[in-house]
Amino acid sequence: MSGDAPVVRRLTELPAFLISADDTVRLVELAGPTQGTNASIFLEIWEPGGAQPVNSHKDSAETFVVLSGQAEAHSDDTVVALGPGDVLTLQPGSEHRIFNTSETDRLYTITVMANDGGFAKLVTDGTQVPLEDTDVAVLAPGALDAD
Repeated sequence: MSGDAPVVRRLTELPAFLISADDTVRLVELAGPTQGTNASIFLEIWEPGGAQPVNSHKDSAETFVVLSGQAEAHSDDTVVALGPGDVLTLQPGSEHRIFNTSETDRLYTITVMANDGGFAKLVTDGTQVPLEDTDVAVLAPGALDAD
């Protein structure tokens, strides 16, 4: 055992980020290398109709757990529909993109990058934007009452 103290962070105190200023997906770093893990874990929030650019992670599988909303995941030549409770794992090196197929509702996922490979830094070097109370309520409904 290392003897290091556990890291506890409150979702209500964490910022969201846009990797690029015109992105339609906000990412909240829940855990990553700064907290002592090789994996990175995010709350991702897609605006209605939003999508991230086509991307690939050569050395890391990426897993998305859909909390709320509807989506289409494109990975190489495959397209699959996603909804609440679905767990999508994208293999290392796949070229992928996820679209929020709703015109009115946000899409929420918990996303785990098995080998961070600098992704958390890419996110937190982006533009900081607000994490709204409605976003917190999707992941942790009682968290707002505790503040």
